[in-house]
Amino acid sequence: MYEGLKILLGGIVADAASRPLHWIYSDKKLKSYIKGKKDIAFFKENKCPFYSVPLGRNSGYGDMAIVMFQTIITSKKKSEILDNFKKNIVRFFGTGSNYWKNLKERKKYKKIKWKRALKGEWLHQNTLETIQNIKAKKRVTGGTKVTETDGFAGGILYYFLVSKEDKEIKKIIRTVANSHKNELYGLARLKIIDLASEGEKNPIQKFIQLNRKNKYFREVVKDIKKVLKLKNQNHTYVTRMLGKACSDKGNFQSSIHCIITSSNYEPAIIKTIKAGGCNCSRALFVGSYFAAQKSRNIPLEWIKKTIHAKKILEYI
Repeated sequence: MYEGLKILLGGIVADAASRPLHWIYSDKKLKSYIKGKKDIAFFKENKCPFYSVPLGRNSGYGDMAIVMFQTIITSKKKSEILDNFKKNIVRFFGTGSNYWKNLKERKKYKKIKWKRALKGEWLHQNTLETIQNIKAKKRVTGGTKVTETDGFAGGILYYFLVSKEDKEIKKIIRTVANSHKNELYGLARLKIIDLASEGEKNPIQKFIQLNRKNKYFREVVKDIKKVLKLKNQNHTYVTRMLGKACSDKGNFQSSIHCIITSSNYEPAIIKTIKAGGCNCSRALFVGSYFAAQKSRNIPLEWIKKTIHAKKILEYI
C-alpha cells in the first residue's frame, strides 16, 4: 500500500507544483513570467490564462486521481470500486461543484475575447462526457472526443493498490476516457512506472525489451524509439516539436523525453513546467515515475504546499 500511495503522492505534488503555470502555450509569455525567478514550482501568482485555483490545489488531472484515491479508501470491497468511482466523479465534478459552475460561466467566452482566467476549476472534456454518460447509464462511460490523459490519472492508484490485470485497468481507463489511444498510452504509462517501482535501472529500455514483439504496444515502442533519438536535444524544443498539448501521443512522448533526460524528481518537474502547454498532465506522469524510484525523493517543502498531500500522508 505504501508504494502505491507514494507514487500517487509524487504525481499529485508534481501536478500542484505545475498548476499556476498550466496551459501557457506561448513560449514568449512563459519565459517572461519566469525570467529571473528562483522558484517556478508553486509559482505564487496564477499565470494560467484559463482558470485560477488557490496555490497548492490540483488541476483536473490531479483531481481525477484524488477521486480514485477517495473511492478506494471508502469502498468496503473491490467489487464496489468501479460503481463508487462513477458516483464520486459525478459528486466531485458534477452539478453543484465549482467545476460544473465554471462550465456554465465559460460558455459566454465562446462569443467574446478571452480576457482573464476564470476563478475556480476547469472541467475537462473527458470528465464532462463521463458525467453525461454515467447519468445516461451507458455501459462504458468515458469520453470519446479527445485523447487526453484523464483515464491514466484515474487508473494510477487502482493499478498499484487494487489490480495490475490489463483487463481491469483498461476498464478503469475507459470509464473516464473511452478510446483505444487513451487506453494504450494510459496503460503504457502505468507499466513504465511499475518497472521503475520494481527497481529496474532503465525502465524505458526494459519496457521496449518486454514489448518488442507485443502487437498491442507496437506503436508505443515505435514512439519511444523516436524519442530516444532526441535524447541530446533541449527538452523545451522537443516538447514543442512532439507535443505540448494535453493529447496523446505527443503528451506521452514529451513526458518520456523528460524522463530520459532527467536524473531525479525535482529537476524533472521544473523541466516539465518550463516546457509549457499542458505541463500538469505531463507532470502527473513524470512525478509518479520518479516517486516510484526509491532514491528520487519528492521535496518535503513541495509536499507541504500540496493541499491533497495531507490526506494521502494519513495512509502512508
